[in-house]
Amino acid sequence: MLAERRHQLILRALRSGGPAAVTDLSEQLGVSPATIRRDLVKLEEDGLLTRVHGGAVVEEGDQPFAEVAEVRVSEKDAIAERAAEMIRDGQSVLLDIGTTAYRLARQLHGRRLTVITSNLVVYEELADDEGIELVLLGGMVRREYRSLVGFLTEDNLRQLHADWLFLGTSGVRPGGQVMDTTVVEVPVKRAMINASEKVVLLADAAKFPGHGMAKVCGPEDLDAVVTNEPVDPATRASFTEAGVEVVVAGRVRT
Repeated sequence: MLAERRHQLILRALRSGGPAAVTDLSEQLGVSPATIRRDLVKLEEDGLLTRVHGGAVVEEGDQPFAEVAEVRVSEKDAIAERAAEMIRDGQSVLLDIGTTAYRLARQLHGRRLTVITSNLVVYEELADDEGIELVLLGGMVRREYRSLVGFLTEDNLRQLHADWLFLGTSGVRPGGQVMDTTVVEVPVKRAMINASEKVVLLADAAKFPGHGMAKVCGPEDLDAVVTNEPVDPATRASFTEAGVEVVVAGRVRT
């Protein structure tokens, strides 16, 4: 069995059954305990699980989309309006999951664009806009968070290239690392980054430092951050060192 497939099965077992011992995972997958231990080390390095004595655990801490959509709406709209100004007609735009990406989609009506997304709410928002070429990625539906995930989504992204990715986050660490609370979304986000010419992080002030156990990317993978308030000095220094432009509503800091 290929390592990537084992990793998927390990994460699926942990999400469905909670903490699991190395011996249990070894029996389920039909491989040696040593192989499982190496897999767990790699998955922990990728921020996809936490090793505990004798096994591993993953935690999913995201809220349903409908709940998050009602929070900090004015801040998200300010970010979305500024992000929309970056896009030129005729370009291709990849929109991540999450509520800020949805607020950005609302700003794109009437534009001549190609929009690619795994965000079902973005799809519903733009489905009737005939000026927009809309590409909905395949995958498994996460009903609570209105998104598509899994190897089908990742495979689709490997066939595409976008001018822009507008990326969401659960939080940003002072070192500039972009985090997420839900490990199943992380491989999709990384595939989106690889499929895009420029990567823009959309993050309101509450995301600094925010939260999240799984690392999506480092500051070196970003071209810009759009936020609604000045970023704290430590995080701004990390962005500056990586050459990331920090765009605050109405002004620019680098």
